[in-house]
Amino acid sequence: MSAFNEQVIEEFRGNGGRVGGMFEGADLLLLTTRGARSGRTRTTPAVYVRDGARLLVFASNGGAPKHPAWYHNVRAEPRVTVELGSGEGGVERFEARAVVTEGAERDRLYAAQSLRDPAFAAYQAGTDRLIPVVALHRADGIDDPSRHAAIAAHLVAVHTELRADLAALRAGLDGPEPRLGERLAGHCLAFCGALRTHHAGEDGVFDLFQERFPELTEALDRMRDEHRTVARTVTELEALLASGAEPEVLRAEVDRLAAVLEEHFAHEEARLLPVLTGGGPAGRHTGRS
Repeated sequence: MSAFNEQVIEEFRGNGGRVGGMFEGADLLLLTTRGARSGRTRTTPAVYVRDGARLLVFASNGGAPKHPAWYHNVRAEPRVTVELGSGEGGVERFEARAVVTEGAERDRLYAAQSLRDPAFAAYQAGTDRLIPVVALHRADGIDDPSRHAAIAAHLVAVHTELRADLAALRAGLDGPEPRLGERLAGHCLAFCGALRTHHAGEDGVFDLFQERFPELTEALDRMRDEHRTVARTVTELEALLASGAEPEVLRAEVDRLAAVLEEHFAHEEARLLPVLTGGGPAGRHTGRS
């Protein structure tokens, strides 16, 4: 470990997660991983951002040509330890699972971080490698029934909101002379963005569900496939919006999205809610909902 990192770690632990110097005012955590080759634990300070229930860290390595050592470590062993300032002068320590984001999700998350902090845009511009975004999912409490109930309630609330937004969008395209004004187009794009964010968060949580409920593996794999189908449908709808398609063409595409989504929502609710609320077993299920 470098002398600089040692100093930052000591200051972090001694000052409730706050440090000075180049990290002053930054949201910083300590990430402890197990060496992929050595097997020894290693602690690294890292800038993070909250994304729902998960924390995101960025393997920028200051824009260097190689990934930082901690990234190779989490690829080999995703179980990590996280230290965060508690906000009350102390440091909270907990176990987490590291999940490397991929594809469109990674691109969206890194772009958002680059807007928050332009240094990250400079890091990516300065290297040929694609800088990874790693999501940290808190592992403690995975067996807590109250946490399961909260996840179930959140799932129902988000689905209810998305269903209502989709119904409003479809209503805006109905009628004998529909007009796709700026407000309706903005509503459509906002809905697509909210749907992407919801599914990106779910994909990460599914990893923890699968670890806790291995009997749900088949159902979770199907849900991941459904997320990809929904993502393709959303992309096609956005392309139609950008092309200035007529309302009747858009209405047909929105109706197709509504059918895909309702089947997906119904499947998620039928398989996950009984498990999370204790209302039924997470048994094997091979049929379509």
